[in-house]
Amino acid sequence: MNREDLIEKILKECAAAGIHEQAVLSVDKIEFSDEVRHLCEVNYCGQYGTTWACPPAVGTVESCRAACRKFSQVYIFSTLHPLEDSFDLEGMEEGKNAHEDVCTSVREIFRKYFPENLMLTSEGCKNCKTCTYPDSPCRFPDKMYPSVESYGISVVNEAAAAGMHYINGANTVTYFGNIFF
Repeated sequence: MNREDLIEKILKECAAAGIHEQAVLSVDKIEFSDEVRHLCEVNYCGQYGTTWACPPAVGTVESCRAACRKFSQVYIFSTLHPLEDSFDLEGMEEGKNAHEDVCTSVREIFRKYFPENLMLTSEGCKNCKTCTYPDSPCRFPDKMYPSVESYGISVVNEAAAAGMHYINGANTVTYFGNIFF
């Protein structure tokens, strides 16, 4: 099977796992930015300095860029989750948890064909009730997925480059993931 056919096969398997939109881009199309990382540093999500999946634990933007550029392609995908209204924090959390389950399924699909890959997802790791950061190594490094933004990647710009929708209508939340392969 040639690479294009293999990727098409993977995309079909991933779509069945609950993907809303998906695309494959060359890694050189991904923009890395210290400005995006700055959003992590101002700690809007409350995860900065608290988990191995977020800065500063993930390294500098330059080291993150280098880790991503070890690969030639990136699979970008989204999941879409309905909300009762724009203040439905419980629905957002349920959507985030469902997204993480999809990320795990997608990673397992990719591992069958590309054992070496790098998964990035949204908003820090929640595998453990209390993260070991910074005192001890991560308990589950194989299940810990850093956030896309922690690597200095703008999800808005990435979605546009991939022809995907960042916003999918009122009373919805969309989460993104990446697998570099």
